[in-house]
Amino acid sequence: MKNRKLGNSLLEVSALGLGCMSMSSGYGPAADRQEMIKLIRVAHDRGVTLFDTAEAYGPFANEELIGEALASIRDKVVIATKFGFDIDLETGARNGNTNSRPGHIKAVTEASLKRLRTDCIDLLYQHRVDPEVPIEDVAGTVKELIAAGKVKHFGLSEAGIQTIRRAHAVQPVTAVQSEYSLFWRGPEAELLPLLEELGIGFVPFSPLGAGFLTGKIDENTKFDPTDFRNNVPRFSPEARKANFALVDLIKVVAERKHATPAQVALAWLLAQKPWIVPIPGTTKLHRLEENLGAVDLDLTTGDLEEINTAASRIKVQGERLPEAALKMTGR
Repeated sequence: MKNRKLGNSLLEVSALGLGCMSMSSGYGPAADRQEMIKLIRVAHDRGVTLFDTAEAYGPFANEELIGEALASIRDKVVIATKFGFDIDLETGARNGNTNSRPGHIKAVTEASLKRLRTDCIDLLYQHRVDPEVPIEDVAGTVKELIAAGKVKHFGLSEAGIQTIRRAHAVQPVTAVQSEYSLFWRGPEAELLPLLEELGIGFVPFSPLGAGFLTGKIDENTKFDPTDFRNNVPRFSPEARKANFALVDLIKVVAERKHATPAQVALAWLLAQKPWIVPIPGTTKLHRLEENLGAVDLDLTTGDLEEINTAASRIKVQGERLPEAALKMTGR
């Protein structure tokens, strides 16, 4: 496994991290706990050092899973988690609203530390920007947590350009998370140039387009009733049928490189910037092995130009998130 530094920070992690949300929520029923613990430990054995979770995944269940899985190797890994939603810390009940009031951030951090079985969180993200709380107050609160030794690095997820600038002026931002892949290239316009300017690392989630870029999903695929993709316009049967043209172009490169579409999609992301660290998620060991193979896949300048030229001719159909979720991004 190769390593990368997140921007100008001293935080060095594996070139591919592991997004752990799907183990507990989002894509259907939670996976078997012991199998997921085994998967997480195999990932570490293969060189993965960045593990991404959040209090909202479950809620709470994913952090508890990560805490148990990594307890014996805590000093060898980087754990990233998130605050920012209005979740009752006793019951786990949530109302869908954001909550980044300073007192709530501190309470969430204490609860996360317990669930993660650690005394310090390596990377603490604001999960979504709270329009009711100035970002300076949020950054200032995380700065206090860093001074207290409870957090090492500050991150933002799905934040807008000016929000990132304002936060960074109070407490340097180590990493920004947002969706980014050949399926969603929105960050290229403004976000990536800003991160390069400020020396902030980028951690793309859904780097395989929520599974679409693997080539295993078509218009006939049926998702579990609790799978969030049932409510995503981009995953309507009609959109999937139209968008498969993107998968077809990736397959052409994959066949030539003796790789899989997923590996090409991840290698493309890794080739964009040296400070990009994608976090593909999976609940299957063979998918983990497949994804990690992308780190050693060398896409030439010609390969990248071919992909970009072909992709530019394809207009991806459908929004990447439901309308309500989109309203919580880029603020």
